[in-house]
Amino acid sequence: MLRDKQLDLETLPEDEKGLLAEVGIEVNEERREGSFLQQDLDVVHCTVKQEGLEVLPTQEALERYEWLKDYLWQQVSSDKDEYTKAVKEGPYNGYFIRALRGVRGLKPIQTALLIATPGFVQNVHNIVIVEEDAELHIVTGCLTGPHVSKGKHLGITEIYIRKGGKLRFTMVHRWGKNVVVRPRTGVLVEENGQFISHYITFGEVKSVQMFPIVHLNGSNAIAEMQSVLVAPPGASLDIGGEIVCNAPGTRAEIVSRAMTTGGKIISRGRLVGAVKGIKGHLECKGLILKRGLIHAIPELIGQTDEVELSHEAAVGKIAQEEIEYLMARGLDEEEATSMIVRGFLEADIEDLPAPLQKRLDEVIEETSKDLM
Repeated sequence: MLRDKQLDLETLPEDEKGLLAEVGIEVNEERREGSFLQQDLDVVHCTVKQEGLEVLPTQEALERYEWLKDYLWQQVSSDKDEYTKAVKEGPYNGYFIRALRGVRGLKPIQTALLIATPGFVQNVHNIVIVEEDAELHIVTGCLTGPHVSKGKHLGITEIYIRKGGKLRFTMVHRWGKNVVVRPRTGVLVEENGQFISHYITFGEVKSVQMFPIVHLNGSNAIAEMQSVLVAPPGASLDIGGEIVCNAPGTRAEIVSRAMTTGGKIISRGRLVGAVKGIKGHLECKGLILKRGLIHAIPELIGQTDEVELSHEAAVGKIAQEEIEYLMARGLDEEEATSMIVRGFLEADIEDLPAPLQKRLDEVIEETSKDLM
């Protein structure tokens, strides 16, 4: 439930505000249409500015709307694995976000799921509904507090995009060294709907395992999933996604950029063409710096004729000739390496906050120096 007295984000400690900024959360909320902050299981801040948009704690939304129970556990099965079962058994909270029919969010809604207590197990169940011809952008940051290095995050997210609706969903993870992360996401997209997903993770973490599944159930629906993965030593990332094209004219794209500086990355992608007249492309590129492991697993499944599915995958190191080419044009070796790494990890994400972009640049610069 929401606290009786909400927390002003700008009164947070400076170190906590800095971490929130690195995952895309703006405490002044000037460029945000709404905000949601959950610490452990306690929702401490929940606001919305624009009429036609709703932001509520999941438990409060379930009490307010009887019909919402019909949306629970439809896109993600409660029996999927031990983690979904744990969330169902509770206790849990999370956010409910809805854009009413025809409403277009003028600015993004931001949400933050923060583990504030060392060793805490955070159970989350989010529900997002984009009604007919509505548009919405959500920026969500998941992280641990400044002095938290151990914990577990179990997050269920169910997304419904109705006819003609559009959702851009940007997720940034920044965890502690011994945190285990298990998101489980399911998305349903109806006719002419669009789901555009961007996922970024960098920094220390023990283990992340996620494989969101998108069902394009209406004709001419579109899904695009892009991820930027950086695995430092000790991190294990098993991350991918699946798009199932169940209707004619649907389009699907999965693009992954994975870089290891000593950690392990399993990059999975699966496209399923279930009917005629669909198109899909899968792309995975991996860059190994120093020690580390990248395992790319692309899958294409055609279940009928007249489907167009393609993939490309490449894993390797920075080519010496690329560095030499840039050095011949006036850059030193560190600058050349930084340029190559930055180009490799570049993500075309709208409304990416400056502090997050700055932190990504810092990761690139630190990585480049380590290689020298």
